[in-house]
Amino acid sequence: MKITYLGHACILVEISGKKLLFDPFISGNELAAHIDINKIEADYILITHGHQDHILDVETIANRTKAKIISNFEIVNYFGNLGIEGHPMNHGGSWTFDFGQVKYVNAIHSSSFPDGSYAGNPGGFVVWNDEQCLYFAGDTALTMDMKLIPMLGPTPDICILPVGDNFTMGIEEALIASDFLECNKIMACHFDTFGYIVIDKNKAKQNFSDKGKELVMVDIGEAFTI
Repeated sequence: MKITYLGHACILVEISGKKLLFDPFISGNELAAHIDINKIEADYILITHGHQDHILDVETIANRTKAKIISNFEIVNYFGNLGIEGHPMNHGGSWTFDFGQVKYVNAIHSSSFPDGSYAGNPGGFVVWNDEQCLYFAGDTALTMDMKLIPMLGPTPDICILPVGDNFTMGIEEALIASDFLECNKIMACHFDTFGYIVIDKNKAKQNFSDKGKELVMVDIGEAFTI
């Protein structure tokens, strides 16, 4: 599994020969100015909720790549009305795709489209095949529901969690989440993009290291393999 960080909460995951793009917000992120969205390839676009800092580049990328949307019912309908094909899901549901299994899980956050209309309930995704499992939390507070993830499916090999605080959980809560998820390798997202969510990255890494865990924080555009 290859994971590329594209800034904020946007992640590109290559698994089973397919490219999964999560929450594409690139062109509006000054920190990701060196990323050309016209060169990003995707087979699927997975969307956790409707806020602009998670869907800004969906239409542009999907129209060019013909990527299929995977999200909740309301978000899939929203982009369906724009002519973009999608697969609707909802909390607790799972589906087998050509790259593996996807389960749509709970997130505690808000969700609306940029025009203020209803975007359904926010969620996260557990994605796995016969070899590896990834959990992408989306924007969420710490929730006891995270304990259900290793109970109902494979234990995640890596969990991608927001750590910027203010709008989502922060570092202390992400540490607790890693215990709930039974996962010692956490990739950080949703931090530093704007003033409310700037964090001390060195301190964050040390907090995880002190607990015998790894906090992965890579530069925008950087990839790594697990």
